[in-house]
Amino acid sequence: MKNRTKIFLACAGILLIILGVVCISRPAETLFASAWLIGLFTLLSGISTLAFTLETQAFLPNSGTRMLSSLLQIFLGIFFLAHKGVLIASLPIVFAVWVMVEGVVIVIESFVFKKVGFSGWWCILLLGIAGAVLGFLGLRNPLAAGTTLTTLIGLAIIFEGVSYLVGLSAARKFEKFFKELTA
Repeated sequence: MKNRTKIFLACAGILLIILGVVCISRPAETLFASAWLIGLFTLLSGISTLAFTLETQAFLPNSGTRMLSSLLQIFLGIFFLAHKGVLIASLPIVFAVWVMVEGVVIVIESFVFKKVGFSGWWCILLLGIAGAVLGFLGLRNPLAAGTTLTTLIGLAIIFEGVSYLVGLSAARKFEKFFKELTA
């Protein structure tokens, strides 16, 4: 594995830990900022897709469906920006599902780490289980205060960041495993 790849993984882990801390320490701001960013990015994506569609409609198939998709994204982006409350109310559910699914993925990946002989595979397993459980808890009570949900989500994101850093330490095992396979 290239050093650049290891640096990217370490940065992702550190950024996830920072994001988790921000979610815990600033719950209301986190929900508001997330809603605003989702609205903005949806709007910008729609505008970009519309520009692409207009430039390529003469020679790319399905330009009509792409045009419809871009207009829908523009509408949703404007709607989200104008009605942040609707999006803020749904964000805890969306993030809880994301954290739960990511936790399950990490659990599955932990067994790959075990297979290549990484002794810390069980740490990744526990962090994945914790993420899945925290995501599930967030889904069980979506009407709970935003503080509680952002704390659960923040902890789960921190666990994911730590699991990336633990996984980084397994990189040498993966390199050795794959070298032996190709030798």
